[in-house]
Amino acid sequence: MQPTQRMAQLLKQNIGRVVVGKGNVIDLLLISMLCRGHVLIEDVPGVGKTTLVSALARSLDCSFKRIQFTPDITPSDITGFSIVNFKTGELEYRSGLIMSQIVLADEINRTSPKTQSSLLEVMEEGQVTVDGVTYRMPQPFIVMATQNPVDFVGTYPLPEAQLDRFFMRISMGYPSQDEETAILERFTVGARPMEDLRPICSAQDILNLQVQVDDVYSSKEVRAYISAIAAASRKHSALQLGISTRGAIFLLRAAQACALLEGRDYVIPEDVQRMAVPVLAHRIVPSPEARMRNMSAERVLQSVIGSVQVPVKLS
Repeated sequence: MQPTQRMAQLLKQNIGRVVVGKGNVIDLLLISMLCRGHVLIEDVPGVGKTTLVSALARSLDCSFKRIQFTPDITPSDITGFSIVNFKTGELEYRSGLIMSQIVLADEINRTSPKTQSSLLEVMEEGQVTVDGVTYRMPQPFIVMATQNPVDFVGTYPLPEAQLDRFFMRISMGYPSQDEETAILERFTVGARPMEDLRPICSAQDILNLQVQVDDVYSSKEVRAYISAIAAASRKHSALQLGISTRGAIFLLRAAQACALLEGRDYVIPEDVQRMAVPVLAHRIVPSPEARMRNMSAERVLQSVIGSVQVPVKLS
């Protein structure tokens, strides 16, 4: 087993002490982390979104903060603010809630668009600017946001510009009957596995793995395959907004990380296909006609991928 696979397996085992099942979801979180990407977890209440992020944060020897987004939270709460030191007469920076390596943005769609926009710079460039002074984020830096897709009261839908900052959008789904039985058994005996979690991976380990992703080889055929998928989406009749260039770049990065976790140093088309929906579905907008026919973005995306010829030979 490759060192990268071994590290990923240890992380999955540690998280699995708290979260039952959901191996594919954990894989996607790890891939996003290796790609220096942010994650939006969208699902109904009570399926373990916050628990999953907290378990991952406790498995990493990194600083962690949870931001509970509410309508009254302000941009300065997020980015920080400057205050006058009356002894020196100079402005001093007071760091905001975002100044951490792992950030849980809980129920991100419950805050105002103005506060949501305060995350644009930090998620894109890894820095915040307050009163003309720029402050870099500690590395590694990843935002894991949650939102409830079915509760519209008191929520502010994320605009396309904000959604595009997220490397992936994933859904946990309900547990299977066996998984739910195992969860209930834990609570019957009063277990508190979250409190017993200990870090098994350092910040430097994550940074080293991120560098390894850059070394995964992608052939010109794979790159052309991704480009063809993006081009097909822009011409598809069921899409009002196709895949952006940023989306294509992120898809390539995700495929590289996927290959790395599989123990390969090169990308194959199957890596691209596996990563396409979590990386791209939230970046496309179905046309009004498609929405009238109840065609989801995921369904349209699968149609787009199916229309593109898969390369059979890689250089």
